[in-house]
Amino acid sequence: MPPFELTRREWLGGAAALGTMAAFAPVTAAAQGRFAWPAINSLLADYVDHGKVANLVASVGFSDRPTHVFARGVDTLGQARQSDGDSIYRIYSMTKPITGMAAMMLVDEGKLALDQPLYEILPKFKSMQVQKVYDGPITPDNLEPAVRPITIRQMLTHTAGLGYGIVQQGPIAKAFQDAGVVPGLVTRLQNLPVFRGTAVPSLELFADRLAEFPLVYQPGTYWSYSMGLDLMGRVIEVVSGKTFDAFLQERMFDPLGMVDTHFRVPSSKADRMTTSYYLMNGNLLPIDLGSDSIFFDPIPFPMGGSGLASTPKDYDRFLEMLVGLGTYKGTRVMSEAAVRLGTSNLLPDTVRQKPGRQGLGLDLDIYGFGAGGRVGKGDDAGVYGWAGAAGTVGFADIAKGIRGGLFTQYMPSGAYPLIEQFPAAIRDDLATFTGRA
Repeated sequence: MPPFELTRREWLGGAAALGTMAAFAPVTAAAQGRFAWPAINSLLADYVDHGKVANLVASVGFSDRPTHVFARGVDTLGQARQSDGDSIYRIYSMTKPITGMAAMMLVDEGKLALDQPLYEILPKFKSMQVQKVYDGPITPDNLEPAVRPITIRQMLTHTAGLGYGIVQQGPIAKAFQDAGVVPGLVTRLQNLPVFRGTAVPSLELFADRLAEFPLVYQPGTYWSYSMGLDLMGRVIEVVSGKTFDAFLQERMFDPLGMVDTHFRVPSSKADRMTTSYYLMNGNLLPIDLGSDSIFFDPIPFPMGGSGLASTPKDYDRFLEMLVGLGTYKGTRVMSEAAVRLGTSNLLPDTVRQKPGRQGLGLDLDIYGFGAGGRVGKGDDAGVYGWAGAAGTVGFADIAKGIRGGLFTQYMPSGAYPLIEQFPAAIRDDLATFTGRA
């Protein structure tokens, strides 16, 4: 593979399996206190001690009990600070569940409805065109009218037919870049084609520009990773009457005490900001330094699909709130009904499996999708979560009261099987745990 050329699957490795939580069983606090967690610690040691990553921080929690945090490595190779639960990571698509739950708050309050047409809120999306040939030309001969309107449900579940610059391979991908429809910050290295593109300067303009592009699928037909959650940020602004970032701060971050979760990281926190690396031929090449990150710069707009940086401790607070069915340390942040609905399978009835399951589609035989995160079926019902493009993952098992997070910084995330290995390590440890408890 040529340098810095990424496949869809590598870019979106964060969308891979979170692993089954079906084997988990409740364990006593006393057993937790004396347990060594050998599988998790072995996983961290393997990756850090062999130079695969600069650091790994894992968190595991049960209900509202104190969180177990495991850390190894340094925030930046060659620097002294040891990574810990307060290290700041670019969580990228782990922003999506936060945006999804913010939307569920408004659904719960009757200000939004899941099957409400998007055009009732953003009128420019009323008469959408759709590509006849997926990822084909964006010329009139390859376009047809949408057979149904985009809905809030579809936006939350990546079934609206909206494209994504990191997914599309046809002419529309470059057109997104040229128009500034770029909902992600990675590096200032604009000479690298995969990271090219300057975002428009407001969320309102982002939404308006996106409305000018055709959809890549008919709304409600296929699961296709998209800019739906970024667009949801604009919906939240219009419906709530607050800027998207202010809404999250007031309704989510402040009540949860998420003091280190930001769209723009204060430069005063540079001492805890990790460095992001690109993995090429087994070497870690720095593409965004912790000491001088692009996340310190003024943001074009708050990106609800990929824009947040956070810490393992902060994100665990969000997961604990979900496991607590909307409460955190006695504070009601969301209603139980909103959490249960948002972590359930919200896929439209019209969605069908992609032929041959080509590309990075969702395997509908195994998984559903909720508000910004994937959900399990069958024995895995109640497991909700998502992952980020730079090696982070977070999940909440609502049914069993278990949550977990894994944090590191490398791209492409699919270069390593960490997203499968982390839940497997938790399962192995809990199997031993249960036997000793």
